[in-house]
Amino acid sequence: MALSAQEVSHLRDALQDAVIKTSERCLYSSAKWAAELLNALPEPVDNEEDESTSANSTRRTCPIFTPNADPEEAALEAKEMSKYLLAKSLFDCKEFDRCAAVFLPDSLLSSVLASHSEAATPSSTPSQRAKAKGKAKATEGERLLDAGAAAAAPLPKLSQKSLFLALYAKFMSGEKRKNEESEMVMGPQDLGTVANKQLLVVGRFLAAWFKEKTAADEEVLGSQGWLEYLYGMVLAKEKNDAQAMGYLIRSVHKYPMNWGCWLEMTSLISRVEELNQIARHCPQNIVSFMFHLHTSLELYQQTPNLANSLEQLLSIFPTSSFLLTCNALLAYHAKDLMAAEQHFSRLLSLHPHRLDSLDHYSNILYVLNMRPKLAFVAHLCSSVDKFRPESCVVIGNYYSLLSMHEKAVQYFRRALTLDRSCLSAWTLMGHEYVELKNTHAAIESYRRAVDVNRRDYRAWYGLGQTYEMLEMHTYSLWYYKKAAGLRPWDGKMWMAVGSCLQKMGCERDGIKALKRALLADAYYDVGSSFGGGGDVLGARGATGHMDPEILLQIAAMYDQLGEEEEAKAYMELCVAQEEGTAAAAAADANHGLGESVMTHNDSPAGSDDFHQLGPEDKTTHGDGAGAAEGTGVTAATSKARMWLARFAMRTSDYTTANRLAMELCQDGVEVEEAKALVREVRSRMEAAGMFGSDS
Repeated sequence: MALSAQEVSHLRDALQDAVIKTSERCLYSSAKWAAELLNALPEPVDNEEDESTSANSTRRTCPIFTPNADPEEAALEAKEMSKYLLAKSLFDCKEFDRCAAVFLPDSLLSSVLASHSEAATPSSTPSQRAKAKGKAKATEGERLLDAGAAAAAPLPKLSQKSLFLALYAKFMSGEKRKNEESEMVMGPQDLGTVANKQLLVVGRFLAAWFKEKTAADEEVLGSQGWLEYLYGMVLAKEKNDAQAMGYLIRSVHKYPMNWGCWLEMTSLISRVEELNQIARHCPQNIVSFMFHLHTSLELYQQTPNLANSLEQLLSIFPTSSFLLTCNALLAYHAKDLMAAEQHFSRLLSLHPHRLDSLDHYSNILYVLNMRPKLAFVAHLCSSVDKFRPESCVVIGNYYSLLSMHEKAVQYFRRALTLDRSCLSAWTLMGHEYVELKNTHAAIESYRRAVDVNRRDYRAWYGLGQTYEMLEMHTYSLWYYKKAAGLRPWDGKMWMAVGSCLQKMGCERDGIKALKRALLADAYYDVGSSFGGGGDVLGARGATGHMDPEILLQIAAMYDQLGEEEEAKAYMELCVAQEEGTAAAAAADANHGLGESVMTHNDSPAGSDDFHQLGPEDKTTHGDGAGAAEGTGVTAATSKARMWLARFAMRTSDYTTANRLAMELCQDGVEVEEAKALVREVRSRMEAAGMFGSDS
């Protein structure tokens, strides 16, 4: 994606304008995002700037001096300037109620609510009572009814900028009170049900405003898009997702540079199909391109197209911290942990005081067991700002790596005290409670993580594991399936599903799930594209092995079903993983296993198993390193060899039984049992007149 000098100039102007306008409305995160992106644009060479200026044939002006294009709005803004400056300074000082009262005193807001109450029908009274407690959500139909009633009380004549600031301050006041009224994190009274009591006020006022401004053709006259964004946030908080998405899409059409609006849209999308559908209704520009990239990563996607899109954006913004983070997360989702670590390391060297996303970096360092580097990052975070949620998560991960689980829980709680919506802290705290054998607290932590983000497969998987520990396999299976649905090409997810089905006595379904796990792992080993499909066993040849544990489990289930030939084939394939490509391929050829393994071909996305690897994933996945040489002797391959030796004994194939028993004596895993087997084989061979020629 190559931009001309003129296009770069327009992009620079748009980003400068975005920083100014979001800052004016106290949307600090959006302003920071735009400013970081702006400074990642390479500075123009003097002659390029001259050419751009001559091409535009107008002198470029700083956005702060650009007047409002709407003359009526411009006049109102000029008239309100003194009050606006007061309100903004109060917002900056976090005096949200005072800020709102500058333009919307409580008496005015009360008249809007009172006019609604007078017009309300008796049938709506119970609903209103519930709303007054702050625990119910208004439907869009009720809002429009409210709006009709509120229109009776004249709305103040304010500019949209001032109105947004006042209503946003009211919204933030409610969020602040909600945090103050919440009990101690995971305390006995912490039910997670405290609501923002200002949502009703802000929502009704905005409904009245839109009712007044909406023309017959549903077009909101003169709207700048900011109030649509705020109304979308309110509706999203009240779980009216479809209506919220409608207003957010309207907002990005009117002002596409508001990154906060795109993030709200991301939070409402739970599947790739939804993303593709919504993308068709969005404006097509560079910000929507970034939105698609960011949301795809939030959905754990990692296609070649995604990597190509990221590469194009990095060619325009080579030092963008946002895009470099996306690059690291892309490698993380593809299970290339070393590459992800290197990307984060580069990001940290470019922006040493930036704490955003360092919690993800700490997860990777935990997984790779890089304790000195994790200690360095924890110290760095603590020195920059020890009271940021990201800092607390990083420090919690460090203590977890040291197996100081109580201390880790303490820091994850601190992160949640600072920000109750810190997803990684809820999930990681659940992992720590599992380690501490506190299953009740673990389940509650995972449930709260799912409440924050229903896309979090780690929390669903954690719930599955916790219920499995409690031997509640029906519950466990349900949660595992939720996790597998979010990451359908996750080998460890399908392995968990298969194991759970086996414990429930559903061996046939369990075998299907485990074969799916083999296919998923082969996808990651070869790095194939989405929907590429192909023969698992043929693809596996690229790296040399499949997971012996899964092969052993499939074989054991066939054995339970009494299908010894299938069991024998998978046991031999399991043993063949020790030597890598050649032996495994020979086992494939001997038994024609390709078709039996290749039972599924759905869209991929990956994951890990939780206890072995780490904080958010808590899993290990087979290293690519040394894969072509095979796995070597493992507990799984030893068990498979023992089964094959006993099978050979049952079928009177004493030569094979003796060879396998001798190998078992040498692998050092089940030596005593192997020696006993050797003695038994020798005695039978002697009895049969075979004098141990293989010894």
